Amino acid sequence: MSIIINWIKANKLTFVLLLIVGYFVFNKFFSSASYQMVTRYGGVDMGSEIAMKSAPAMGIGGMPIGRSDYIPPIQEAPPTTDVANRLVISESYLSLLVQSVVDAQNQIIQTAESLGGYMVNSNLNNPQDAPTATISVRVPSAKLREALEVYRGLAVKVVSENLTGQDVTDQFVDNKARLETLEKTKAKFEEIFDQAVKIEDILTVQREIINLQAEIDSVKGQQNYLEKNAQMARLTVYLSTDEFALPYAPSESWRPEVIFKQAVRSLVAQVRKVGTAFIWLAVYSVIWIPVLVLFFYLKRRNKLSQ
Repeated sequence: MSIIINWIKANKLTFVLLLIVGYFVFNKFFSSASYQMVTRYGGVDMGSEIAMKSAPAMGIGGMPIGRSDYIPPIQEAPPTTDVANRLVISESYLSLLVQSVVDAQNQIIQTAESLGGYMVNSNLNNPQDAPTATISVRVPSAKLREALEVYRGLAVKVVSENLTGQDVTDQFVDNKARLETLEKTKAKFEEIFDQAVKIEDILTVQREIINLQAEIDSVKGQQNYLEKNAQMARLTVYLSTDEFALPYAPSESWRPEVIFKQAVRSLVAQVRKVGTAFIWLAVYSVIWIPVLVLFFYLKRRNKLSQ
């Protein structure tokens, strides 16, 4: 320790220059690393999806990590004994442990298309290391069970499964009644418009007709949305070769093989950080090496002159 202190006293300028270069190198390195972490884990990747602000830690697809009982929030309709011709929007969430994420991803999309559905979105992350994927598809509601059976068959293990249904029958019926009222009101205004003589009356009635038509179009849009969503069920499937990457709580909290993988990944990450620091130091060598050479040259010259 005393050797270091003596060296610092004897080479104050060198020490100050090294501190300055080190400050710029490591400040740039750690700010870059912090940005990547925020972007990956805090920024939607989840950042802002949007906050998930003050929400529990999230896994792929935006589902909370550590909860196997997660069910997306829905507004439940009042119970009814009339179960015929109900309009229900179905959504299903599957977490699957698979041998090949890419193959399973392709089969999920192909199955949806073969059943008369289509892909909504598909995301594949980290394909070279421990790949994870989130796939959302829509299939006809009548074929939802068939699709679920096929998807379960793709998995080495079905980690979690949630099926939810939102009954929108009452809302659909209310909109239908509202639509009839609006159309009747519009018809009355159209009769008044045909009989109006004054320009002021014509403009007033015409404005009311336009407003009513806008409301009618809005209600029709809601009806179409409810009807189409009830006809096509949505399935969201989370895939990974590593259970810890899936949005659920593992049944076994201590698993040596998983801990070993995590330790190896942590070691690789630390080695990368050290390597990055050396790269920054090497790049900045065009500044600090000439400064050091000049400093030692002047120091030696001073000694010789004395």
